[in-house]
Amino acid sequence: MVDYANRFRPSQAEIERRYSNTRGAMERAGLDALIVSGSEYTGFEGAVRYMSGFRILHRYAYVLIPLEDDPICVFPQEATWVGDHTATFIEKREFQLHCGKWMATYLQRKGARRVGIYGLQYIINVRDYNALSSCNFDITDFEQQFDYARTQKSEEELESVRHSMAVNKEGVLKVIRSYKAGKTEAELMGLAEDVFTRRGCSRNTMDMVLMGPNGSMRPQMVLPAQRPLSDSEGMLYGLEIAGEGGHWVEFSRPIMPDGMDAITTEMMIAYQEFHALVKEHLKVGNRVEDIVNVCMKPIYDRGYQSGHVCGHSIGMTMIEMPRISTGCNFILPENMVCSMHPHFMNLEQTHALYFQETYRVGMAGGEALSGVPIRAYQGGETSL
Repeated sequence: MVDYANRFRPSQAEIERRYSNTRGAMERAGLDALIVSGSEYTGFEGAVRYMSGFRILHRYAYVLIPLEDDPICVFPQEATWVGDHTATFIEKREFQLHCGKWMATYLQRKGARRVGIYGLQYIINVRDYNALSSCNFDITDFEQQFDYARTQKSEEELESVRHSMAVNKEGVLKVIRSYKAGKTEAELMGLAEDVFTRRGCSRNTMDMVLMGPNGSMRPQMVLPAQRPLSDSEGMLYGLEIAGEGGHWVEFSRPIMPDGMDAITTEMMIAYQEFHALVKEHLKVGNRVEDIVNVCMKPIYDRGYQSGHVCGHSIGMTMIEMPRISTGCNFILPENMVCSMHPHFMNLEQTHALYFQETYRVGMAGGEALSGVPIRAYQGGETSL
């Protein structure tokens, strides 16, 4: 019988690796302490789980990491019975009416001066930040340093990543196999969500669709509606999930029952060329900006414009630094995991293409973790 509760619980060696890497980054930045924030907001809960093992069910939580003392999990008192707090591998746990005031008082008593916060830009609870900022701490944004410290995945983490990909593929296949004209956008999405819930993803899913007429797709990403689908449409179910181990992956492929129009066909050729270059250049020692310049060339040479970054590091937080974008000098380490998904459109913004693939950075190039070709499907296929 599978021990699901502990299936992806990190080993002591893995926990020590995470803390060693994080504290190394803290020392280089001259921090006395680091506060790692997580919230229920989809994709932003993972940093707390990475450093503590706790899965946020509702509200928010923190991991307070003194440079030279044991870490502490800090939970809002109102959420004492929300989530399985025994799942954390951190022994010290605090349940406080006002987490920010408690952390500020603790840090003052420890004589801390320079305090890093992961989640300063998006995640941290406002009242908790106000309590911390009202003290005389030198507060610094630690998002990039923390994410860089966890880019290189261990073999334990890669096992979790590959499990998530298997679940993601099952959900995508269910959508493709079940497509039939007359079904609604939301009906098909529900089939994927059924797979994800059954396979233990819980609420760690981020789903959207791109739709378009006559074998095309429009640029905007939207939520699925109660609208019947037809064979003439182009459709993309963008499915991003984290499996039981908490590692996010992104994988999808478009459905074009009656085929693609001429513009989308040309876009697909550019997409295929992009991913061929990713497999060649997403390798150890290469610089992010150089990868972008090479891989995006087939897209820009055709006169298309980019809607957002072509990819990003991904782990137990859905979007981690670095972004795979121009201006980034980060050098890729082995076993970094990246989601690659150029979103581009024609100048008239009538046509776009976008779908996801997750890669592992290798010594010889990028490993596409799905193993699925870059192509469109008609719907009804029984395998990818």
